[in-house]
Amino acid sequence: MRTPVFICTGFLDSGKTTLVKGTLMEQDWIAPGLTLLLLCEEGEEEYPKEYLEEKEIALLRINEFDQLNPAFFKNCDMNYHPAQVVIEYNGMWKLEELLSVKYPRNWELQGVYSTVNGTTLDMYLKNMRNILMEQLTESELIVVNRCPEGTDRSGFRRALKVQNPMAQLIFEGLDGRIIQPSEEDLPYDVKGDKIAIDSIDFGIWYVDACDHPELYLHKEIEFVAQAFRPKGMKENMFVPVRKIMTCCAEDINYYGYPCKSEDKIDFKRGEWFKIRARFEFEQVVSFGNEQPVLYLIDMEPAKKPDEDVVYLG
Repeated sequence: MRTPVFICTGFLDSGKTTLVKGTLMEQDWIAPGLTLLLLCEEGEEEYPKEYLEEKEIALLRINEFDQLNPAFFKNCDMNYHPAQVVIEYNGMWKLEELLSVKYPRNWELQGVYSTVNGTTLDMYLKNMRNILMEQLTESELIVVNRCPEGTDRSGFRRALKVQNPMAQLIFEGLDGRIIQPSEEDLPYDVKGDKIAIDSIDFGIWYVDACDHPELYLHKEIEFVAQAFRPKGMKENMFVPVRKIMTCCAEDINYYGYPCKSEDKIDFKRGEWFKIRARFEFEQVVSFGNEQPVLYLIDMEPAKKPDEDVVYLG
């Protein structure tokens, strides 16, 4: 039987313990039985004895990274036989070193979760950007908590997506409530009449254009995509598409919105173009519902992006 390993990382007092207690340990997929918790630093939030007993958690304190070696993990497995392992990691230790340690054969890494203190986020980005991003590169979930009003959420999202485009990013206010995404969180400006979509942001735009078409109506959209024409589509239409990973490598598919022109559009299937088109939201008979529709303004050959797979997050 596999023993799942969960890693929670972040700087001191960034909310790691709160994430473990309030989120991770409350999930349905936490298996019955003993949870082995390896605590690599202690902040203001603690694990009371009563909580540990209630949740059936064995807590071991780790003072030096060198303690986290193969022999130690093997002894933990033999002595505790944990149903799962949670490592509350020291944010000043290199995460890549922990990930490279040899675990017992039956231990399996299930996820890396990170916390960032929103009150110090701007300082980290200005003075410690490399250290901050290094610990977030492998994270599936990043919670930026205690965000004061005016936190540069879009700036942080852009900086993060370059390093880790697949991460799910959640912002919480000072009251602990999740801040619902708004146009301020988009990695591009939607306020003008022309919107330029960077290559890496196509997936974000694809989802948001369907969810919030009012932000894009009648505006000029510019992006790079491959030309594709489904069987039976008229010659004055095509679909500019990108490969989007929705979940994992097995879930990569082509996505895009139909694009119309007054004239016949000639291209070789799969060619890359820079597209400029007017965005509308209307009924498309061949697609069977109301959805985003593009009206071609111009298209010119473009180079294939360095990364041709994009993400929804």
